[in-house]
Amino acid sequence: MKNKILKSALALATLGQLFLTSAAIATTEVPVTIIHAGSLIDSTSDKVIKNASVIITDNKITAINEGFTSGSSEDTVIDLSDYTLMPGFMDMHTHISSQNSGPASYMEAFTLNEADYAIKGVMYAEKTLMAGFTTIRNLGDGNNETVALRNAINKGMVKGPRIYTAAKSIATTGGHSDPTNGRSKSIMGDPGPLQGVINGEAEARKAVRQRYKDGADLIKITATGGVLSVAKSGQNPQFMDDELNAIVATAKDYGMTVAVHAHGKEGMLRAIKAGVTSIEHGTYMDEEVFKQMKKHGTYYVPTIMAGKWVAEKAKIDGFFPELVRPKAAAIGPLIQQTLANAYKAGLKIAFGTDSGVSAHGDNALEFVFMVEAGMKPIEAIRSATQNAADLLNISDTVGTIEVGKLADLVAVKGDPLKQISLLQNMNFVMKDGVVYKNM
Repeated sequence: MKNKILKSALALATLGQLFLTSAAIATTEVPVTIIHAGSLIDSTSDKVIKNASVIITDNKITAINEGFTSGSSEDTVIDLSDYTLMPGFMDMHTHISSQNSGPASYMEAFTLNEADYAIKGVMYAEKTLMAGFTTIRNLGDGNNETVALRNAINKGMVKGPRIYTAAKSIATTGGHSDPTNGRSKSIMGDPGPLQGVINGEAEARKAVRQRYKDGADLIKITATGGVLSVAKSGQNPQFMDDELNAIVATAKDYGMTVAVHAHGKEGMLRAIKAGVTSIEHGTYMDEEVFKQMKKHGTYYVPTIMAGKWVAEKAKIDGFFPELVRPKAAAIGPLIQQTLANAYKAGLKIAFGTDSGVSAHGDNALEFVFMVEAGMKPIEAIRSATQNAADLLNISDTVGTIEVGKLADLVAVKGDPLKQISLLQNMNFVMKDGVVYKNM
């Protein structure tokens, strides 16, 4: 009899403990954010999911459910049942601390200070985020201001996309992005690796190490002439093989990728064979270049917007210096066809705009041009999500809508697969679990 009483007491105690534990779990359950998406493009495939709920705990996606999940009174429910939800977009070629405004832009190096560019960066960063771009690569600045901007955004001090910056890009003497091009002899000086100008293998290594010391996330080099620099050629090769090999090998030692501005074929081929990560612009690509890029797994970042913008502005007397104008007129109109050819050739393509040439906040216009060039809308979207994340080596955290990834999400009203221009009117922006726009 005593044993039966003891067993009953133990059973009641265990049951009581179970209730207490359940109650404790119930009272400590963390409130979640639930997004009801009428259409969901997760960027893992071409499939569009209808009527889905994305559950977000803190800053991560913790569940994706069929249908519209009802939340508790403690949960936040966001109704996007008339919208298409997608991963946050990623622009792989920006210059976030400046914006071309014609003749005045060429004077800014003489009239503006580091603080001026930093303030501009704060303004342009918020515009970019509100346009639906939650991550960007910044491929060149003047004073490492984008390193400070990146850090301020990461600390929550200012609003902006997640930034991966190359800081000051690397050029050769007189090459595209030599900051003293076009200056008089009295103020030209002789910039070196500290300023991002190199000659020879040793200086190439030093310049990469200096970028690392400055806090850069990756390396950007200008392997050929460019359009907007005050220099004659827009496409000649500007690095020798030993310099390129030194840059790539040193960058690899420091865990950094290498993005390459290039218009001319020979400069591209040298860079690709050295093992760079991506070719930007790529205007004069041909079948030989396509073959080498596929062999080496090199990404292509087209920047059609920049090409169209400079071609249009080249028609305006006095907008560009006379040395720049013919380059803009010749090179600018070609990039969209280059993308069409690259797409047919099966290259890996990541989204990039070169914003800072054209206006920040207009980034999504690039989608329209990509589709005009022959890409399917779903593939253009994937270039700015899954492909861009792969290029940045961050596909384990962003780029698709999957459980365990950061809650970087954007939405537009309607179906962008039927009307790609809808992406230019962003209605909802969430970055790292925080809603920045919902209208």
